[in-house]
This record gives sequence, structure tokens and C-alpha cells, in this order.
Amino acid sequence: MNRPSPSLPTLPGAPQDALSRVRIVLSNPSHPGNVGAAARAMKTMGLSRLYLVNPKRFPDPEAVARAAGADDVLADVVVCTTLDEALTGTVFAVALSARHRNLGPERLQAREAAPLILAKAEAGAGDAALVFGNETAGLSNDDVLRCQRTVFIPANPEYASLNLGAAVQLLCYELRLAAYGGRPAEVTRTVPFSSPPATGDDIERFYAHLERVMVRTGFLDPNQPRRLMSKIRRLYGRAALERDEINILRGILDAVEKHVATDTPGKS
Repeated sequence: MNRPSPSLPTLPGAPQDALSRVRIVLSNPSHPGNVGAAARAMKTMGLSRLYLVNPKRFPDPEAVARAAGADDVLADVVVCTTLDEALTGTVFAVALSARHRNLGPERLQAREAAPLILAKAEAGAGDAALVFGNETAGLSNDDVLRCQRTVFIPANPEYASLNLGAAVQLLCYELRLAAYGGRPAEVTRTVPFSSPPATGDDIERFYAHLERVMVRTGFLDPNQPRRLMSKIRRLYGRAALERDEINILRGILDAVEKHVATDTPGKS
């Protein structure tokens, strides 16, 4: 039975510093496109340290194409001949494995493992590593036993096959969530489309204008107002109107008044 996911505490150091101490290790990757996809996945989540153990083809133009701009991650790739070499200097290593093994480290879900990986890197004198296996064979038992934990992605049990790049993306996402206490800062180049809040005077003039138009159009009977204005005040009160929005609404009311004036008999 899976344990519930823990809450994500904010790490004591800078989140980006914690992420910079995590190595993504791809053991015996057979397709250069997956190497590029992994580099792209890492960069989108703020990781940059990619280690390759016996890649079949690297460097390769397809890796560059699939990296989609993460060229700096590919440029700094460390190519190793053994997993032991890739783990040199690490204080904690986690193996990604969907298989249940009779012997091996404790299994954790990805969301459980992420804060532990970062905490170990924070507390230790070296890096933490997340180790991914070959696209078809995965990691060997010997590879898994070189790690202190195994981690799995709780995918659909009827079809749990994940592309290597997708698996790296999911784990890097969980690491980013953990590094930022579950709430990474939102970054956007979009200029917020807003104006200053409407003042109380602006809003009262709007209500007076609206009431006048409703009476003029026959929508509101001033002799039997009931609770219409109270409900309208509650409606617009929830909207937290901005100054530009008040101007738009009053412009609409002006247009209605002009239309009513031209349609009224005796008016030119």
C-alpha cells in the first residue's frame, strides 16, 4: 500500500542552490533523442547537471534538436564509463525503477523521494544523484544496489511504460516542487492587464448612474424598488472593480441613455 505523500517543507538554503547539487544520471542511454529530451526536461525545472554512462551515441545532432534550446546542459554533460564513476562525490543516490525487486533499497514514490534527495544534498558534503536506466532494460540489480533508495512513478498499473525523457521530466518537476516548498515562483513575461482599484466615490457614482438608467428604461420601479439595488451592490462588491472597469460600465450606461433619448417620443 502506498504511503500518503508528505507535505513539502521549504529548504533552509536557496532553492536553486539545492537543485544545482542534484545530478541526473542516464545509464546506457541508447537513443540520443532521449538525451536531448532529458536535457530539455532538466532545464525547464532548473536542473543542469547531466551525467551519461556509456551513451550509445553522444554527442549527436538529434540530441541537440530534441534539447530545444537546452544547449548549455548538453555542453556541460559529463560522460562516464561506469555508474561508479558517475556517482563519485555523491552522498546520496536514488534509482528510478518501476520493478519490484526482492533485494534492494527501500522504495519511495517520486513525491516522497524528492524532498529526501534535496535534504541529503543540503546536509551532506557532496551531491545527490537520480539514476535512470536504459530505455528497454532499465537498471540492473547491481546498479540499483549502488543506490540508497529506489523511486517509482505511481503510473497506471495497466500501462506504466514511460519514455525516458518523460520520466526525467516528472522527477525534475517533483524536485522543483520540493525545492520551493510546493509553490515555485510563477514567472511570466506578460504585462498584467489591470488598472488601479476604483475608489468608493467612483463606485457610488456608478451605482447612481446605473439606478438612473434602470429607472429610465423601466427596469426599476422607484416606487417598488424591492431589494434590487442591494443585490446589485452585492454583485459588484464581489467583483472588486477597477477604475478602468468602472469607466467601461459607465460608458455602456451612457450609450444606453443616448439610445433611450433618441427613441423617446418628442425627442429629436
